[in-house]
Order: sequence, then C-alpha cells, then structure tokens
Amino acid sequence: MTYEEIMQKLEELGSEQTKQIYLNHGVREPYFGVKIGDLKKLVKYVKKDHELALKLYDSGNHDAMYLAGLSVDPKLISKETLQDWTNKAYWYMAAEYTVAQVAAESEYALELAREWMKSDEEMIAVCGWSTYTNYITITPDDQLDLVEIRDLLEQVKNTVHQERNRVRYVMNGFVISVGAYVPELTEEAKQVAQHIGKVHVDVGNTACKVPLATDYIKKVEEKNKTGIKRKTCIC
Repeated sequence: MTYEEIMQKLEELGSEQTKQIYLNHGVREPYFGVKIGDLKKLVKYVKKDHELALKLYDSGNHDAMYLAGLSVDPKLISKETLQDWTNKAYWYMAAEYTVAQVAAESEYALELAREWMKSDEEMIAVCGWSTYTNYITITPDDQLDLVEIRDLLEQVKNTVHQERNRVRYVMNGFVISVGAYVPELTEEAKQVAQHIGKVHVDVGNTACKVPLATDYIKKVEEKNKTGIKRKTCIC
C-alpha cells in the first residue's frame, strides 16, 4: 500500500469514541482515533517498506506515528532518525511506547537512553527512562550493566517524587522492570519499591492508575516469571 492508501485506511478505521479516549490522554490533532488492535492489522502492509514507515511518522498524525513504530525495522533506523523521532514525540504514547520501544531494539539503545534521561525536556527524559526499561526486558542479564542499573535504582529512590509528571511514571516502571526481569537485582528493586511507595502521576481525565511497584513485582514472583525476558518490546 502507498502512503496515501495507508492514511486513507487509517481515517476509515478511526472512530469518535477512540478519538475522545486519546484526547483525554493528551493527544492533539491531527489523528483519527484508531484502536491499537486495528493498527496492528496494517503492519503487514508497511513492515517491509522502511521509507514508508519513516514517512508515516513524519506525518505528525498520531495513528500514523504509532503504526510507524510498530512497522519500522529497529536494526535499520539511524541514530539521527531516532533523535528526530524523540523531538517530535510530544505526548506520552509517542515517547513511552513508539520511540522508546524502537530505540530499545536499535543498536543505539543505551547510548540514547543515557543521553535522553538527562534531558530537561520532560518527554525526552521519558523516552530515555522508557528506552532503558524496555532494553532491560529483552536483554540477557550477562549483557546488562548491573552497576549502572543499581545507580539508576538509587536515583529513582532519591528523586522520583520530585521529578516531572510522566518521568515519575516511567521511573516507577523502571523499578518494576528491574525487579521483574533481573533476578540478581530483584531484592534491591523491591527495597526501592518499598521506599518510594505510591507514585502519584496526573493521568488526566482517564481511569488509568499508576501501578504500585511492590505489588507488581510480588505478582511476577508468585507466577514464577521473574527473569523471563521478552522476545520483543515493540507492541
């Protein structure tokens, strides 16, 4: 399918109900309001066309941007493109999911995560923490820098409640992922989770809740799934 055909299909799949849901979460025009499940059905038409995926992201249309993230080959994407994508990720779905998940599977995952986490821009910092979090979920433990991850846990412990709104959310998610995916650090993550307690995030006019890290890690342990890595973090 061509770019024009994909955009037409996205418009057809959009609904006012889904548009309102996204609006409550912070999206802005242009967007059609396409459900994620419907976006995934279009991946097969984009996946083998890297340039088409890049064009979809550059459209600035949320639905097209999300589809681009599901379809692009993270092994082909350049560092410059990822930087550009991050600068265009104006709200949390683009930052925490689209950009972070693709970056986490790219060859620039750690380099960019470390850079972005230090940013003064909220959504860029969100990209950084979410990229590192996703990287942890797909990377064998023997390839992880456990010293650095310990330092980041300590940073969360000391600063999470003073951080910017969505940065608080992804920091909390970082603790959960360390506890769930890195057995050697599970106890340390649990201690940090206990220390930070409930993390308060303004999620707008939505029913979304911030997961309690202690409870989440406990559930993973009870299911004997600690340390089981994901094959992909793009979803």
